[in-house]
Amino acid sequence: MSSFFTIPGAQKKRKRRPERDDESISGSSESEDGAFDEPEASEEGSDSENEGETAAEKRLRLASRYLENVKEQVEVGFNAEDVDRDILLERRLREDVAEAKGKVYRTIAGELAPEKASHTLFRGNTLPTTSVATCAPFAYTVHKDRTLVKWRLQDLPADQFPQTTKKKPKKQAPPRRQPDKILSRQGDRAKAAKNKNYQGHTGEILCVAASEDGQYVVTGGSDRRLIIHDAKTLKPLRVFTHHRDAVTGLAFRRGTNQLYTASKDRTVKVWSLEDGPPFAYVETLYGHADEVVDIAALSQERCVTVGARDRTARLWKVVEESQLVFRGGGSEKKTKGDHINPKSLAAENSMDRVAMLDDELFVTGSQNGSISLWSISKKKPLFILPHAHGFEPPLLPEEASAEKVPDLKQISPEQPRWITALRTLPYSDVIISGSWDGCVRLWRLSEDKRSIEPVGVLGQPSPMEASPEFNGFSGAESQSQSQEVKSNGTQPSEGEPWFVKGVVNDISLFERGYRGADGLCVVAAVGKEHRLGRWKTVQGGKNGAVVFEIPRREKAAEPTNGVDDADKDVEMEG
Repeated sequence: MSSFFTIPGAQKKRKRRPERDDESISGSSESEDGAFDEPEASEEGSDSENEGETAAEKRLRLASRYLENVKEQVEVGFNAEDVDRDILLERRLREDVAEAKGKVYRTIAGELAPEKASHTLFRGNTLPTTSVATCAPFAYTVHKDRTLVKWRLQDLPADQFPQTTKKKPKKQAPPRRQPDKILSRQGDRAKAAKNKNYQGHTGEILCVAASEDGQYVVTGGSDRRLIIHDAKTLKPLRVFTHHRDAVTGLAFRRGTNQLYTASKDRTVKVWSLEDGPPFAYVETLYGHADEVVDIAALSQERCVTVGARDRTARLWKVVEESQLVFRGGGSEKKTKGDHINPKSLAAENSMDRVAMLDDELFVTGSQNGSISLWSISKKKPLFILPHAHGFEPPLLPEEASAEKVPDLKQISPEQPRWITALRTLPYSDVIISGSWDGCVRLWRLSEDKRSIEPVGVLGQPSPMEASPEFNGFSGAESQSQSQEVKSNGTQPSEGEPWFVKGVVNDISLFERGYRGADGLCVVAAVGKEHRLGRWKTVQGGKNGAVVFEIPRREKAAEPTNGVDDADKDVEMEG
């Protein structure tokens, strides 16, 4: 039996295939008898000019020559609609990729026109509004009288409340979830609180949240109850009593039905509403040393909370089972040119509000009136904006002291207004804050993402505003804004500047049209007193909510290269 190792050496040699020139691969053709044809004369001349090029360079040169020939033979034509569609699809893909990475990718604060915003006040026969949630075109408000009300917001400002006749239309009561009559007395509420079958609140409702898919509305109150309602009928579906103290904050994970709740029992709980009733409790997060009063979340499985008087903000990583602690407590130093009493530069005593810009940046609002910008890569704030909503008017000497001739040195300095509401437009540079100065203020994230800048004001500052100039808004600007408001007809017929009467306890917003093409809708919950207590009341305040419709600024006309339309007509006539 013969093998490769036993046959003679002469037979081991393998037959070699005839070597083909590189030129034959790209330029020459093989004839039927196996021989290769010689290249044409023009190719011989070109080969002589490019004797030093390699085979790869020659293939590239011949391919480019082939493409040029194809371009000459094919007629170039395109459709404008197809090009616009491709550009829009490319933009959407970029935005989806940026949102998946959790970065701020939209800068629309400069495109908004708050001076042209219209306002609408809607309210019912209820106690102060404590919170508001929106799921376009609906808004949900909760009140201290244990009432949940569902409102419908019109599609566009131009279509709001159309008047077809001179007669006033009949008002139709909005759907609401009212407390039962048997709970009118405190003893009855105590009995209902012990009854596990009772599906309702027995105390003040402090917070509300609506899912993005429009299926569920969740409320939490001082009665330690967490109730999940059907968004269409407001019928309660499930009641949870896992928290040991009042539920103060709710937040849905963006794009899902995963729910985060904050409570005064110093814990954060995670819930799953994905599979529908009976729903599921997931886990509890511990770490805060004081009451958890607010919470915010975005698309990733994490949330940010603030712990009131423990002066910390915590980023909870649910999957990793870890947390990052950000410590506040400082005060902004006085800069040159600021006419502020040094005694009024109060330290950060309590962190009450939080909102996320993206997965790395978030802002907090404090009791000393400052808005702080934080990054998850630093333990201290990147930027502190002090006295965002101005100061309270100082007390008169007769009010501050019981003496006949009071000493002016003993009078307490003017105190800043708290940040009672704070909200952002996710993955954009828009920040909105509220207090009891009679307006809602707009801010934006700077281009370098390291500071906060003023944009405008919704409404007008109240007449009791102590300082006429703060936060970059001068008296001349506020006067010009009031004139613009008068010209736009967004104020009452009395001719006085319109302002928000009450404490802005919460803010919710959504965009009109695709990516805010038709503007921004801001809904502010307003009440006579603070949502968590009665230590701050506003005389003459109203209980309800205010809808602000902020349009987009008109884009400037494209330049005509220095030639006007009249000049064009003259040229055509000539």
